[in-house]
Amino acid sequence: MDPAATAALYTSHVLKDGDSFLIANGYGDIAGPAEGLFYNDTRLLSLYRLALGDGRPALLSASVSRDNAFFVAHLTNRALSPMGEHGTPQGLVHIARTRLLLGERMYERIACTNYDSRPALLPLRFELAADFRDMFEVRGAVRKARGEMLAARDDGSRRRFQYRGLDQVLRSSFIAFSQAPEREDGDGLDIDLRIEPGSCSELYVEAGLDSDAAAPSRERFRQAATQARLRMRHRRRRGAHISSNGPLFDEWMRRSRSDLALLTSELPSGPYPYAGIPWFSTPFGRDAVITALQTLWLDPGLARGVLQFLADHQAQEDSAFLDAAPGKILHETRKGEMASLRELPFGLYYGGVDTTPLFVMLAGAYARRSGEHAFIDRLWPALRAATAWIERTCDANPWGLLDYARREASGLANQGWKDSGDSVFHADGRFPPGPIALVEVQGYAYAALRAMAELGRRRDDPDAARWDERAARLREAVQAKFWMPQAGYYGIAVDGEGRLCEVRASNAGHLLFVGLPEPEQAHSVAEQLMSPAFYSGWGLRTLAKGEARYNPMSYHNGSVWPHDVALCASGIARYRGRDVAARVLRSAFETAVHFDMRLPELYCGFARRPGAPPIPYPVACLPQAWAAGSPFMLLQACLGVEIDGEHGVVHVDRPRLPPGIDDVRVRGLRVGEERVDLVFKQFGERVGVFSESRYANAIPVNLRN
Repeated sequence: MDPAATAALYTSHVLKDGDSFLIANGYGDIAGPAEGLFYNDTRLLSLYRLALGDGRPALLSASVSRDNAFFVAHLTNRALSPMGEHGTPQGLVHIARTRLLLGERMYERIACTNYDSRPALLPLRFELAADFRDMFEVRGAVRKARGEMLAARDDGSRRRFQYRGLDQVLRSSFIAFSQAPEREDGDGLDIDLRIEPGSCSELYVEAGLDSDAAAPSRERFRQAATQARLRMRHRRRRGAHISSNGPLFDEWMRRSRSDLALLTSELPSGPYPYAGIPWFSTPFGRDAVITALQTLWLDPGLARGVLQFLADHQAQEDSAFLDAAPGKILHETRKGEMASLRELPFGLYYGGVDTTPLFVMLAGAYARRSGEHAFIDRLWPALRAATAWIERTCDANPWGLLDYARREASGLANQGWKDSGDSVFHADGRFPPGPIALVEVQGYAYAALRAMAELGRRRDDPDAARWDERAARLREAVQAKFWMPQAGYYGIAVDGEGRLCEVRASNAGHLLFVGLPEPEQAHSVAEQLMSPAFYSGWGLRTLAKGEARYNPMSYHNGSVWPHDVALCASGIARYRGRDVAARVLRSAFETAVHFDMRLPELYCGFARRPGAPPIPYPVACLPQAWAAGSPFMLLQACLGVEIDGEHGVVHVDRPRLPPGIDDVRVRGLRVGEERVDLVFKQFGERVGVFSESRYANAIPVNLRN
């Protein structure tokens, strides 16, 4: 196989809408072990491969549209068998596969144009299968037993698949064609297209949940295409828009915005960004909160939807299997067969120690950004319950820290954002006894308590002073238990015996984001984060080079995660480090250039070499919500923009522009009930900011240089 064809087989192209997503290779085929059409964590179509006669067509190009609504593959024929006296030479039939996803259904148009001077007979062979595997099976889980696959049934131009799960739910899917097949067998079907010279023949295909819908047609495809594009346009138009004098930079911003629109589902509670495709296309608590924080300055509506959904799914009861306790905020939810049978706890799983304080943090940030206190009033019982869980957990810890320990073996061993089993350890590589108190989680809890104190004072809540006091005590405990004077850095965790894991990891950078350290300590942490031990040239490693278990190819012990980089850089900017944030933003942009203008979930932490690209992590999600949101957080860190929605003021503190960019415009920025356009321009060593109001009322901009 030629190199281009090999690359196409291993290049994934993704579509998503609501609780459905589709992954195919460059040919448009579903054929790989992780590919398929998925709905509610179940694979409805596991094989959908097009052949021309006995061979594969030749690939010309494949791409997803800029708005993420359509996938298009351009193919051509290899030499075809004679039709009468003459065959069709290679490269005379153009095949365009155009595909979209709407709801739980895939729509596809296969348009075949004959450029030969003779008629062409195009023998299309479709290999088809549906395995109804749970997403965790696709990820590699081995089950003791599965349900029953029922025989596929053919009904004219439609093939139906059925599976009766161990939960006794009958799951059904179908694939249908606009033209009846000439031949059918257990592996697929054959459709012959006769195409006159210079003519185009079209075949329409639909697949998804089984139904009695009308047959595929041009009209149905066009209607679905119009709806898909309008839906995506609506999601992409949310919030303020960014432009600059850098075309490639603008393309990165547009692509990031489109990826967030793709991943955002419209739930009854409001918009909610699903974590990532393929493994995490479902609501996650931590990922959504951080994505909402990244984009809060541009679009507070996303944060509102996240807060409402998480409040609606807050734990009310105690469950060891679900790691639930009253007041905890959801870590993850799943809808597949394995979750419904409780083969794993992730149907509604609460095993994340950081999601609850992050939820409260986001509520405080949303209130400051939007000024919408009526919404916070409705959330107040959920916020009080979440804070009560934080306080109970800290009270149970001998040092007043927020810690975790999984309660059943089926849950996650590590419950911070670095949740792989080997991500927390002592300096000699030993795994610590629990319960574990992570350094960044103490920062989140500190920020949550301060947010509750601020919100409580507005409501004359008698607990406001106590929350302030608890935040101060927690800050003192962090300084006493985590700071390593000789290293000039914070350790990653305190174990259940009170011993510090004296390991330098990026987790400490999150303390800067919430403003917990004193300036002297913050500057020491920032200096080390930007040293070669952490800074690879493409971003900040999750673990310092030279620490035990360091591996730049690992998931959490030396790789680079864009959301982690953005949080650390924002923290550094908070302590008068905007030039550093601009440097980090540039490296993130240069990384994105090598990944088709989008940042993956993570990539390897190898040091940057002249002329060499960043090295991908082989099974990273792409797109991933908090990776797509990280450019916006990095840009905010450079520009120094903070919005006081209650008082209708934009504060700009010591702005810097990304290297190579002299002009950044933020259009349609909502401030309270008004909107404003901000223009940042470079003047020598300084950056000026101007408001250009296309709206009725001017918004004051407070600049500090």
